[in-house]
Amino acid sequence: MAQLPDRADIVVIGAGVVGNAAVAHLADHGWRRIVQIDKGPLPDPGGSTGHASNFVFPVDHSKEITDLTVDSLRQYGELGVLTRCGGIEAARSAERMQELTRRMTSARAWGVEAQLLSPAEIQELVPHCDSSLLIGGFYTPTGAIVDPLRAGELFRERAEAAGALTTVAETEVTGIDVTSGRVRRVLTDRGEIETELVLIACGVWSPQVAALAGAAIPLTPAVHQMLDVGPIPALAETDEWVSFPLLRDMDNLMYERQRGADLEIGSYAHRPLLHDPSEIPPVGDHPGQASPTSFPFTEEDFTAQLAHARELFPSLLTDPEPPRKAAINGLLSLTPDGGALVGETPEVAGLWSAAAVWIKEAAGVGRMVAELLTEGSSEIDAHGSDIARFHPSQRTREHVRARAAEGFPKVYGISHPREQWLSHRPLRTSPLHARTEALGAEFYEAAGWERPQWYSSNRPLLEKFADGVDRRTHEWDARWWSPLIEAEHLAMRERVALVDLAAFAILDVSGPGALEFLEQLAVARIDVPVGRVVYTPLLTPAGTFRSDLTIVRRGETEFRVITGGAEGGRDLAWLRTHLPADGSVQLTDSSSAVTTIGVWGPRARDLVQPLTAEDLSDAAFTFGTARNAVIGGVPVSMLRISYVGELGWELHVAAELAPRLWDRLWEAGQGHGVIAAGIGVYGTTGRLEKGYRLMGAELTGEYNPIEADLALPKVKRADFVGKPAYLASREQGPAAMLCTLALTDPPSNPEIARCPTGGEPVLSTDGEVLVDARGRRSFVTSAGPAPSLGRYLLLAYLPLAQAVEGTALQVEHLGARLPAKVLTVGRTPAFDPEDARMKG
Repeated sequence: MAQLPDRADIVVIGAGVVGNAAVAHLADHGWRRIVQIDKGPLPDPGGSTGHASNFVFPVDHSKEITDLTVDSLRQYGELGVLTRCGGIEAARSAERMQELTRRMTSARAWGVEAQLLSPAEIQELVPHCDSSLLIGGFYTPTGAIVDPLRAGELFRERAEAAGALTTVAETEVTGIDVTSGRVRRVLTDRGEIETELVLIACGVWSPQVAALAGAAIPLTPAVHQMLDVGPIPALAETDEWVSFPLLRDMDNLMYERQRGADLEIGSYAHRPLLHDPSEIPPVGDHPGQASPTSFPFTEEDFTAQLAHARELFPSLLTDPEPPRKAAINGLLSLTPDGGALVGETPEVAGLWSAAAVWIKEAAGVGRMVAELLTEGSSEIDAHGSDIARFHPSQRTREHVRARAAEGFPKVYGISHPREQWLSHRPLRTSPLHARTEALGAEFYEAAGWERPQWYSSNRPLLEKFADGVDRRTHEWDARWWSPLIEAEHLAMRERVALVDLAAFAILDVSGPGALEFLEQLAVARIDVPVGRVVYTPLLTPAGTFRSDLTIVRRGETEFRVITGGAEGGRDLAWLRTHLPADGSVQLTDSSSAVTTIGVWGPRARDLVQPLTAEDLSDAAFTFGTARNAVIGGVPVSMLRISYVGELGWELHVAAELAPRLWDRLWEAGQGHGVIAAGIGVYGTTGRLEKGYRLMGAELTGEYNPIEADLALPKVKRADFVGKPAYLASREQGPAAMLCTLALTDPPSNPEIARCPTGGEPVLSTDGEVLVDARGRRSFVTSAGPAPSLGRYLLLAYLPLAQAVEGTALQVEHLGARLPAKVLTVGRTPAFDPEDARMKG
């Protein structure tokens, strides 16, 4: 057994496949004093890696997950631990077949080889199944089986060969010392290690280990049932470990796969079976279990599933029924949104997570986290996996378990891109919640906040604007959507609307070092006159997008940072990471103390002016400025900006005064036809008509400001994160440009879906995939109706040859090729290109 070092540059806790991949990539990046600890024996320390279903299906609707999976396949192949056999996801229902058609769309968008199969084609590839039960399938030839334990050994050996790694097995972490908010040392049952960096990669035990440092890793261990039967003569005769593709029986939430002479049957169809990490028995003391995370099989949860398996594979599983070789309730990790947990924890500096990662993307996550630790950014954008995305209220045991129970059936389920989580709600409610609820708000969720998406009280608008509202006929298009959004949009454009924006993250920055602090992060110049509003991205060291913010200079040493609710946790963590150690900057999360109300529309000035002594004329209160005012007896901060392209203001008000302000505005607006408009208008229809970019959609870690047409005319003198890369990208020029497209000639057949949601591939008129000079494929980043234009708009990055107004293209949506054309290139909006409405 290796001796425990007393110092390390980084301590990696966990020797499963994720931790092993991480140490190898850290070594590749030049790290040399890496210590890896696991309380179990090697090569199988007892976690999920040792028993999890080790197959890889490469396609996910998430680009990030697909990229991580494809990267992992590459790495496993280079290690020689991969057996390519292909994978089939089979459909028994029309609804599932539609989902597999959508799966095909994602495969084309992300560049993964795939095809749809008929039942006869499935039968040819999987001769032992009864294809008469199926109506089709989705086939990926690169589907494979990986040996994760051998992969782990090879990853560790790579780091050891570089002289970078000391692995200490059968050693338990008993504490993590934190001083002044930063990791200082790791305590074990064999001694202490001084370090300022810890990476927790121990799967289902991760919450328990993070708690030693006072942090939360929001996951829960959950059961996934697996049954191995065999030997089966027909499989033994193949003399192969796997002789036919992996088969997912998607409608029954199950899979079947060959393991030599045996057949493995797995299920996600049983009731959610959740556990606490404390319920997992100690290594070496788990009677009746093959490993600590292989819980006893609960037969009653598998009865129906076994019947389904026998139905699909009658020749293998009946007459005679093969003996059971193993049956377990294996533990895996589930999170509140089903995603991985990667990055530095918000609570403790230097404490990192690489948890809730499936084997299929483990190697890619190992590379991702090593790049983040080394360079501050990663080749594959980590936006969706960032552990900081969860608000503290979403990291509680109650919330995690409620969402995990709801999410478990979604593993093989069909989830719409707009689908909302329903459990453990409401969690965070606006001070205006009672007002908006009374207006019939349909609430969607962002970072735990309940946000009005549309209002049933606006139903009379459907008759008034009947000619301008699209009635969606295809069920998928209409799901989680309402025509009221378009009616509210048209009413706002004609009159005036109030928008509840309480979910905004409000981060106040103050102190003698505040200006320098923000200048070192922002692309735009922050040293502006008091009262100016600055829109600016923050960049990664690679010069791509990290954040998208509005910053208000409220005083010589006082600034307010405003960001979207869904981005608040990530942005707060990024700012905290860069705070100077000298105490010259104070960062305060004021999101719960300050509420925002939007007032926009051509009659916004008519509504607000009688309520305040401030001169709201364009000459006195110009666009892009802010000032304190009193409106209807309520002190507010007014920002003359707009995300919907209309005259108006964001009104920032103390939370306890927000209902009073809303009431005064609502009362005063009755003579002006005021309505309440939801986030469907604010975040989709209004935004898209103006071509405004959204963090995580258009603005990602894979594109830069030049390509998004957000580069400023001049580069400020002050250094900022990502400046060298930003300068280089300005010099090189774009490989693609963000464009606004519109669908043309929508299909008249109501059976054809015609409303893309995002993630669909953009193709040439002859069906060729568009790829830019840097190898990036074009796909829809955002999509939605433009009621003011009577069109359906899409945003997408296009290669320069296609980024030309009028270029004819196609967009693939649920198997249909929808004709489209380029309306505008860059920031020029499709609606009111001169911005006269909001700047008048």
